[in-house]
Order: sequence, then C-alpha cells, then structure tokens
Amino acid sequence: PHPLGPTTATNWPSSARMAAGLVVPDSGTVRVGGEDVAGRPGAVALHPQRDLLLPWKRAKANAVVAAEVTGTDRAVAAARAAGLWDRFGLTGFERAWPSQLSGGMRQRLALLRTFLVERPVLLLDEPFGALDAITRRDLHEWLAGITAADRRTVVLVTHDVEEAVVLAHRVVVLSDRPGRVVAEIDIDLPADRAGLSTDPRVAELRADVLDALARGHRSGET
Repeated sequence: PHPLGPTTATNWPSSARMAAGLVVPDSGTVRVGGEDVAGRPGAVALHPQRDLLLPWKRAKANAVVAAEVTGTDRAVAAARAAGLWDRFGLTGFERAWPSQLSGGMRQRLALLRTFLVERPVLLLDEPFGALDAITRRDLHEWLAGITAADRRTVVLVTHDVEEAVVLAHRVVVLSDRPGRVVAEIDIDLPADRAGLSTDPRVAELRADVLDALARGHRSGET
C-alpha cells in the first residue's frame, strides 16, 4: 500500500512480492485470515527495504500518505498518527523534512506510515538493512515492543540471522531459488526482548538457524 513505481517493486525478494500480492506464485496460495490474496495488492501493509519518504512532504504528511492511498480519510489518519508520535519516538519532529531526520528516525517514520495502514498483516522487508549496528540494535528492541503492543501479525523478511532470532516468535528458513522451506524454528524467548541480544539463549537459537542453513546447503537445497 505505497505509491511505489514498478521498478522499485521488482527489486524486492520474490517472497515479499508474493506476500504483497504483486507476484502470483507458480503453485500454492497466499492466505490472510484464511482468504487467498495471491495477486491482490493491498491485502497487507508493506514496509519496503528503503524508507521511501517523499522529500517534498514534512514528516506529518509522510506519515499518512500510505493510509490515504488505501482509502483512509486524511483527517482520520492524521488523528491516529497524532496519538503515535511519542510511541514512535518522533514527538517534536512532526514538521521536520525527511532530510532533517537521522537514519533511525526516518525508519521509525516509515514504520509509522506502515502501521497507519489498517491491514491485519504487516510485511516488513529488511527494514534495518541499511543502518549501522548500534542503531539497528536499538531499533530491534524498540520494534519488539511496538509489535507486541500492536497485536497484528508481522512477517519480517531478513537475511540477518540474529535479527530474526531477536525479533521473531517463529523463524522460517528458506532455500535459494527455487524457494523451499528448509526449517521452521520456534523462538522460545520472553515477549519483552529488551537486552536479549547478549542472552546465551539467543546464541543457541542463532546456531540452530545457521545449522539449518548449512544442512540445506549440504543437501543442495540452498
């Protein structure tokens, strides 16, 4: 649900494009709430790899643009955003231009834009890949708290094994093309993920995911 051009869309991984309804799978289905949404764009709220903020709009206007595109009244979207500025760590920057925001703030603003789209599933496509390690770690803890309170289903596409373990409740390891499921690993960690990056359980689960990737590679699956 973003005003994105087709060139940008084709840069996304196939899994993200299928989940977003932009590509129809050769076989199988893509279901949201039991309903097949394959080939139906707009069934999920999508956060792409880059923040894609519109440089000619202030933060307040950028926050509501996706909600407007999907049919929400601008005043309604703005009212919802007003109650979330503090939660997203953006209070005081409502009238800032994107160029005045740090990388982490730009990503939080882009995530706010996604959260304002009223869809049951949030699809986050490598949202922190371009950030430095410290900012990425801080945003991991912040996002874990945000998604726990939001209660919607979140699908996170990532190549970062530690990111997957720290943020997810279940990790699905996919092979290289043609994509197949190599393993599904339950992440038995507390709902509050703050400070867990150095927890020994994270290291063990990270090893499990890496082992699944290695097994898939040795068997010719990746």
